[in-house]
Amino acid sequence: MNRIDHHTEARFAEAHFNTRRHFLKQSTLGLGALALGSLVHGCQTKTAPIPPVEGATESLNPLAVRAPQFAPKAKRVLFLHMEGAPSQLELFDFKPALAKLDGQPCPQSLLEGKRFAFIKGVPNMLGPQAKFAQHGASGAWLSEYFEHFPKVVDQVSFLKALHTDEFNHAPAQLFMHTGSPRLGRPSMGSWVTYGLGSENQNLPGFVVLVSGADPSAGKSVWGPGFLPTVYQGVQCRAKGDPVLYINNPAGVDTALRKRSIEVINQINELEHQQLGDPEILSRISQYELAYRMQAEVPETMNIADEPTWVHEWYGAKPGEASFANNCLLARKLLEKGVRFVQLFDRSWDHHGTDAGSGVDKGLRGNVLRTDKPVTALLQDLEQRGLLDDTLVVWGGEFGRTPMMENRDGNVHSNFKGRDHHTEAFTMWLAGGGIKKGFSWGETDEIGYYGVQGKTHIHDLQATILHLLGFDHEHLTFPFQGRNFRLTDVHGKVVREILA
Repeated sequence: MNRIDHHTEARFAEAHFNTRRHFLKQSTLGLGALALGSLVHGCQTKTAPIPPVEGATESLNPLAVRAPQFAPKAKRVLFLHMEGAPSQLELFDFKPALAKLDGQPCPQSLLEGKRFAFIKGVPNMLGPQAKFAQHGASGAWLSEYFEHFPKVVDQVSFLKALHTDEFNHAPAQLFMHTGSPRLGRPSMGSWVTYGLGSENQNLPGFVVLVSGADPSAGKSVWGPGFLPTVYQGVQCRAKGDPVLYINNPAGVDTALRKRSIEVINQINELEHQQLGDPEILSRISQYELAYRMQAEVPETMNIADEPTWVHEWYGAKPGEASFANNCLLARKLLEKGVRFVQLFDRSWDHHGTDAGSGVDKGLRGNVLRTDKPVTALLQDLEQRGLLDDTLVVWGGEFGRTPMMENRDGNVHSNFKGRDHHTEAFTMWLAGGGIKKGFSWGETDEIGYYGVQGKTHIHDLQATILHLLGFDHEHLTFPFQGRNFRLTDVHGKVVREILA
């Protein structure tokens, strides 16, 4: 193959662009089609990002490191989402009074004016299915399901009176991660990389790892929404090629791949000069990042080289697509400077059916599978000096009711599942800027309502951004005539859990 010199490439790129520009300028049909496409896609015109720091200048690299608005306590985030919503009443929120009500009809006052996914008529109350004990210097109540987590419970702060607006999985997951139950908003990781950029220019700023199937809400929970697409989460795999198509196709070597990207980006740069569309900068950045990732990603995502004792510590097995492997991969990604790492673990939806496992058996199995790797991950981050400036968040999308579900309207003793619950659930945070061995918020004696320290999802989001050095009201992006933000129109920082 003959090599093309730089002048020839530049002339080809300019000629190609001029031909395209001439067509768009001269063709009414072409402009009309563009206008129609814009309308069909909801007028999603992308405008240039506002630099988060007043007076800052925008880099041509949209993932260049940016300073936050004020001194941060955390530099990066690890969000562990237990998809399906684990029951707080079997894990963290000890309610002995609920045990005394087990099997009794639910009071009508708890049902009036409420919407449930799988409760019809009058269900029975369901006492805790696990025994509890206090652990650590903090005296935190933990379920018997946990074998390893008590070792690190003094590292975390619990939020025990969280509440959300959504009682179905997909909208609640979107609400947790994008601030809205509807599609189209940027995910939290996208907001963070938009605000801070990436510390490692050879890796994505926002990486997603999934064990089990994708979340109910799909890939939108790590999507960029109306932000430039360079800020979307990159889903990596624990088995096989970490990123699809990361290797060169047959007949294409590294040098040819590099020259191809250079030619493509010359065309993109000419187009950006003419149109000023920031999405073109995203395209350029993505091509260049993809090339750099070919060298860095396989090495970073290779856990086979970790010592045997580390695999045993995490309960990880090379070659498996497992939550334990993803926890070990998360540590490596954080260590390499990835700004936001998000782990989704499927199947924490513990309903009760004639053929189902119910809340007790199902939840025991999930904790058995995740308890060891989560504990090892916190210990590993601490020993490497990363926990001090890494914010770790653990939780689901909503809570579980203190009464049994009865989806057919009848009461069956073998229906040991809990329904979706918006009024109260528990999450925990650890690491950068978080108090150690602390609990904030309290529910009533049966765990139905938050009665003290109630925390909305937007409050949690505002707190995460605050720890990264952002006022959640001023990390915004202009779209469709107004400035949008992760917390939409409300939310306050939960200062009680801040160190």
